[in-house]
Amino acid sequence: MKLAQLNVGYARYSTDDPRMAEFMNNLDRMNALAERSPGFVWRMKSDSGNATDIAVPGDAEMISNLSVWDDVASLGHYVFNTLHARFYEKGTNWFKPMKTPHFVMWPVADNHIPNLEEAMDRLHHLHKHGASDHAFGWDAVDTSAWRRCAMAAG
Repeated sequence: MKLAQLNVGYARYSTDDPRMAEFMNNLDRMNALAERSPGFVWRMKSDSGNATDIAVPGDAEMISNLSVWDDVASLGHYVFNTLHARFYEKGTNWFKPMKTPHFVMWPVADNHIPNLEEAMDRLHHLHKHGASDHAFGWDAVDTSAWRRCAMAAG
């Protein structure tokens, strides 16, 4: 089994607004870092090389990030222990706060590539039913395990 993740948000400004420049100008850099990271398998992208122009079913204003990783530890290391962490911490500069979950993880078969409809179903399931094997967030994960792995990996 692999691990899929979906992260969604509503931009505070249009993607061509100067206040979004730091985010937009670093997308290629963060995506390349993800692709080089241990445990990375796949990420959704359009011809632009990112996913900011891929419409989320039922919500054209939402921006999404969908990817597959070997496991939670690999994703956790990328999110919190690489340069990505600096941008993650600045997320509120570019994205509006959400009242419902904006991030979800779930297991996928080794050869399965999820689509946005499936991913949004998992996010809605997390919101409606809470964490389970079907859909969960960081709060349902023992982060000490991947933190130890990340530190050992350097």
